Amino acid sequence: MRAWASCGRAIHPCAAAAEAASQAMQQIPLPMLPELRPSFDSFIVGSNHAALAHLQHLAMPTAPLYLWGAPGSGKTHLLRALVDHVHGAGARAGCFAPGDALPWRLDPGWALVVIDDCHALDDARQHAVFSLFVDALSHGVQLAAAGRLPPVDLPLRDDVRTRLGWGHVFALQCLTEAETRAALRRDADRRGILLSDEVLDFLLTRFPRDLKALMELLDGLDEYAWAKARAVTVPLLKQMIAEHEFGAPVHR
Repeated sequence: MRAWASCGRAIHPCAAAAEAASQAMQQIPLPMLPELRPSFDSFIVGSNHAALAHLQHLAMPTAPLYLWGAPGSGKTHLLRALVDHVHGAGARAGCFAPGDALPWRLDPGWALVVIDDCHALDDARQHAVFSLFVDALSHGVQLAAAGRLPPVDLPLRDDVRTRLGWGHVFALQCLTEAETRAALRRDADRRGILLSDEVLDFLLTRFPRDLKALMELLDGLDEYAWAKARAVTVPLLKQMIAEHEFGAPVHR
């Protein structure tokens, strides 16, 4: 089971880059930035107003909730925001994903159980999800899940697909280019980074338009710039990419 109780810590884009940067930063003071927890307030809503409003006003327990959409559309952010909301109300939640070890068991004391990346559930975890649905229903525990595909198209057994599509289903849309630019600028402003149009153009034309991945890349670039004591520019970004493996850029 995943520990999402303190899920505000961002995952680094590249462990090797972070380690190399930390060695170079020994004499350079790093900025102390407030962590952005995956909350409803920090969600960049774009065209997803209906899904956000539903989660914000969810009167639990109610029918199961399922979010689906492409990578970077905000599924995991909203699930974690819901968990954070439950914790803020003094209740507890359980969170599961395909990489988590079995067995998966429901704690009747939970107010919420969350299942992420349903499209990647193997046979054993599909059985575990079915059991979680049955137990959650019998104990009055809210269930929320997410995946890349709508329930009817999930490569899962019929009884699991049916239950995922039971209640409220929302298709999440990825941000437009303008919305992605605004989100990156907002995060850069929070860090005190001057993010030029040139840098934004480079990011949005060379890398997939996945906000989570772009935010993680910006996180690595921020630390790299501090390590080098240089401003954030396209040449610096190219240097960081050349020195560390950040995955193959996408040329559009």
